[in-house]
Amino acid sequence: MLASRSPRRRELLAQAGFITVCEPADVEEVLESEGPPAALAIANAELKAMSVALVRPEDIVLGADTIVVLDGEIFGKPRNIAHAEEMLDRMAGRVHEVITGVCLVKWARRTIVKFSEVTRVRFRPLAAAQIREYLASIDPLDKAGAYAAQEDGGRLIECAEGSFSNVVGLPMERTVESLARHFAFPPRNP
Repeated sequence: MLASRSPRRRELLAQAGFITVCEPADVEEVLESEGPPAALAIANAELKAMSVALVRPEDIVLGADTIVVLDGEIFGKPRNIAHAEEMLDRMAGRVHEVITGVCLVKWARRTIVKFSEVTRVRFRPLAAAQIREYLASIDPLDKAGAYAAQEDGGRLIECAEGSFSNVVGLPMERTVESLARHFAFPPRNP
């Protein structure tokens, strides 16, 4: 059970062989945290997972939250196109971190597993026209940091250090390992 509307997360799970049912969590996300950025991502992932797990206690529920961090500042989803342009302009030619918090819950067993994954991403230098052209080609308003790694095609990302699926929206390597270890739940082959 995926506590998300994210088509990217659903697609990643399907590619790994999981049959996924989406039940989007209806929660107010936490926007600030006194701890490190990863704590914020984990807190939001847990909010999402628990809101669904309490209604579906027999299911394994996955909640996830992805944020982008540049110089200690958290970039969530942009408010509008101008905000998206500002985000991409600030990240151009620099390295930022993509952090995804993940929470897996099977409430009937009171099993809760939480972790975060960090991937360092370097953007190419970008001119204002390139940023505008890129933003016109995607819907940036539902994406942390205003970009879509799976639709990048080398336009923004120069290189990534760590899990690339994390940049897309879900660190599949750790997610699959955690499902197998804590829930004895291997993926089904399609």
